[in-house]
Amino acid sequence: MELTPERKAKLLNVLSKRQAGLTVVMENVDDPHNISAVMRTCEAVGIQDIFVLTTKIHPHRQFGPRSSSSAAKWLTVHSFTDTKECVAELRKRYSKILTTHLGEDSITLHNIDFTESIALVFGNEHDGVSEEIRAMADGNFIIPQMGIIQSLNISVACAVTIYEAMRQKQIAGHYDQPSLSEERREALMKDWSIPRKQKHDRQAMSKRKKARE
Repeated sequence: MELTPERKAKLLNVLSKRQAGLTVVMENVDDPHNISAVMRTCEAVGIQDIFVLTTKIHPHRQFGPRSSSSAAKWLTVHSFTDTKECVAELRKRYSKILTTHLGEDSITLHNIDFTESIALVFGNEHDGVSEEIRAMADGNFIIPQMGIIQSLNISVACAVTIYEAMRQKQIAGHYDQPSLSEERREALMKDWSIPRKQKHDRQAMSKRKKARE
């Protein structure tokens, strides 16, 4: 089934606003619904690539569809089970890695320069970001809070953070011109144009082929 001109125009407009210089990393986030909620927010602000790192929990087979509203379909999800490999890939793509952590050297969210190329790391619901990835990062940041409980649900913390990133990027004009390469946009457009059922069938066939190998 071919795309209507209206649908094609909408997808092209969305692709033109995707931000290559911003990503979210979720480290050992246990609740798949939290992951899906983060995905939905990332898609809303124009993040294309997200990273899911699982070193202490089993990799998730799927994410909560009610929270994501099928956001995963529009995102490129990079899954890792090794911290060093994940960080190495982040270093190839982004100039700075910041983790959410309450420490003496942490800066506040509003002191981050989001016009830079940044990867933001959010940790486990109970233990936060691990010491391992904090040691590899460029710094930590906190979200200013006035209450007694100095923590937010990961999906809320992520939303607050990346909407501040979007605000700064809008002011800097980052949404006024394409950030992804033309080649990447064309590849995503082709992928997005495949009907959902057809894409699901292709993925299932690919998994069966790999299993036989």
